[in-house]
Amino acid sequence: QVLLVESGGGLVQPGGSLRLSCAGSGDIFSIDTMAWYRRAPGKERELVASITPRGTASYVGSVKGRFTTSRDDDKNMGYLQMNNLMPEDTAIYFCTWDVIGGIGTVAEYWGQGTQVTVSS
Repeated sequence: QVLLVESGGGLVQPGGSLRLSCAGSGDIFSIDTMAWYRRAPGKERELVASITPRGTASYVGSVKGRFTTSRDDDKNMGYLQMNNLMPEDTAIYFCTWDVIGGIGTVAEYWGQGTQVTVSS
């Protein structure tokens, strides 16, 4: 079993920055793709960013140039640096990992989410 815990959310003014972290623990042998999703009020869940084990990142168009995702596999950590935040970025942000366990099992895990509110 693997537990993912997000942190770093909060209230920020437009134009501000936040750094989200995703800490993983449990049966983690290695991690394939790490991804960040968000769910805004009244909207569908949206893939925001993802990063491969080799560090190749991809982003949804609305956050390109403002958000940067990174990872530290030695520490079982994932990050989402969010700059120039806009009110439309307000959402609950979730991290999700494809984890390879010690006996070779592969499973997808999700964190509980962290609220990001962008408002003046």
